[in-house]
Amino acid sequence: MTVAVFVFSLLGAMAIGMPIAYSLLVCGLALMGYLTMTGILPSFDSQILSQRFVDGADNFPLLAVPFFLLAGEFMNAGGLSRRIVNLAMAWVGHFRGGLGYVAVMAAVIMASLSGSAVADTAALSALLIPMMKKAGYALNRSAGLIAAGGIIAPVIPPSIGLIIFGVAGNVSITKLFLAGIVPGILMGLAIGATWWWLARKENVERSPKMPMAQRLRVTADGSLALALPVVILGGMKLGVFTPTEAAVVAAVYSFIVGMFVYRELKWREIYGLILAAGKTTSVVMFLVAAAMVSAWLITVANIPTEVAAMLAPFSGNQTLLMFVMMVIIVIVGTALDFTPTVLILTPVLMPVVLQAGIDPVYFGVLFIMNNAIGLITPPVGTVLNVVCGVARISMDDAFKGVMPFFLAQLGVLFLLVFFPDLVLVPLKWFMH
Repeated sequence: MTVAVFVFSLLGAMAIGMPIAYSLLVCGLALMGYLTMTGILPSFDSQILSQRFVDGADNFPLLAVPFFLLAGEFMNAGGLSRRIVNLAMAWVGHFRGGLGYVAVMAAVIMASLSGSAVADTAALSALLIPMMKKAGYALNRSAGLIAAGGIIAPVIPPSIGLIIFGVAGNVSITKLFLAGIVPGILMGLAIGATWWWLARKENVERSPKMPMAQRLRVTADGSLALALPVVILGGMKLGVFTPTEAAVVAAVYSFIVGMFVYRELKWREIYGLILAAGKTTSVVMFLVAAAMVSAWLITVANIPTEVAAMLAPFSGNQTLLMFVMMVIIVIVGTALDFTPTVLILTPVLMPVVLQAGIDPVYFGVLFIMNNAIGLITPPVGTVLNVVCGVARISMDDAFKGVMPFFLAQLGVLFLLVFFPDLVLVPLKWFMH
């Protein structure tokens, strides 16, 4: 009955058009009312809800979110993103279907800079879709490839999604970052191979091959952008700074390079960029705070135990249990956006994961990957909507274009379900 109250109060509030953050608060009120009626809680106390709401946002690791978002704004405005595309163009742009490989290579590099799928997709779409359209590529397929590349950002560090999961699930963010490197690269390889298969017979205009001297100049010009992920990951691995401090380093680094080295970031733009990062941060933080109210009541109501009982037939086999959970998350991810899915399901599933003896870092990476894939599935599909807006195509056309890449990334997800060492072995190597 408690699970039913949780599900129907949450879905009911969303069904009448209430924003998800407010729906989570309504769900918390409904759970507290039910727990008071059944005698599990002594009384209905709104002060407890207020305190939990404030405590939800009062978390030091969450400071990484605004700084990584600000770093992404500085990168796009300061010319770092454009130089990454130029660098990829110099090395792979002349191959058959070269602009597609540029999109994949740039997506992987930019994922290691900002950690925001929407920001990366918007930047890549604005830069590459006009070029791909002019060269004669199918517009919906080009849009689908860029959308599929954009969702690598929540998996490869620094990832805002991994930070939120780490806070909600009480899992080491540093370990999550290091564990996300190989799965993110595999996602890039999967869509690159899919693009090769699709584009091998296309008759499109090829870009001229750059002379080696020009390639080296372009690479040198983009070297400062390429240095940032090395600084972030190297600093965390060596214990020089925490993920939160790494976010500050990323923001300051992006500002200095964009303002004083590339000189494309202007003082008059700073206020607008900070405001944009602040607005996005406020949405994320409000969601986190509201979700922590529900998370506390989920624990009090013992909902994870009820969910564990439902999943009991699969609990004897870790692989089968992971498979079932991933299927559930895929389905939920088509209806809910990224952050709400992470915040709602983490407190429900983490006790099940721990009870089954599954490594929480391994689960976290696959969980975030699964939610990232949900960003390119209708009807919500935030990243798909971004590409549709830039390319000016319908959601139906965009989904047809993204479908082969969606299946490829889903294949990577379930490959990691059946072969967990692909995540765990590199993690052990990175940690030493």
